[in-house]
Amino acid sequence: MNIKILGAFAAVALLAACSNTETPTPTPSAPVTAGPVPGSQEDLVANVGDRVFYDFDKSALKPDGKATLDRQAAWLAKWAQNNVQVAGNADERGTEEYNLALGQRRANAARDYLVAKGVSSGRITTISYGKDRPVALGSNEQAWAQNRNAITSVR
Repeated sequence: MNIKILGAFAAVALLAACSNTETPTPTPSAPVTAGPVPGSQEDLVANVGDRVFYDFDKSALKPDGKATLDRQAAWLAKWAQNNVQVAGNADERGTEEYNLALGQRRANAARDYLVAKGVSSGRITTISYGKDRPVALGSNEQAWAQNRNAITSVR
């Protein structure tokens, strides 16, 4: 009988140990931020736009390209510690030398526009990749239109 009483007490003790009437306190965690880090390349791409497009065999800025560059100039004014590189690109048509020169004219056109909008020229470098870095694969007008661009990257 003593064993039964001891067993009953043991069972009650186990159940008492398992019951917890205290509500657990949540542990603080790092705040979760949505979206890209402000002032980053991802911020530029998501909130401003990082590229302008050109017509075939042209380096003149189109109205939508100027609008993108206006937003880039405002973004660069806000993030004055950021320097950028503007890379000019061409589609696959034409010789390597011609496309390198065309890509450079496109990069220079974007840079010159940003400088005219108040961005210091010392914050902007340019480079031409010609037809060597296509963003769209294919030999059709849709791919070519995507590859005729100038892309701004944070450095």
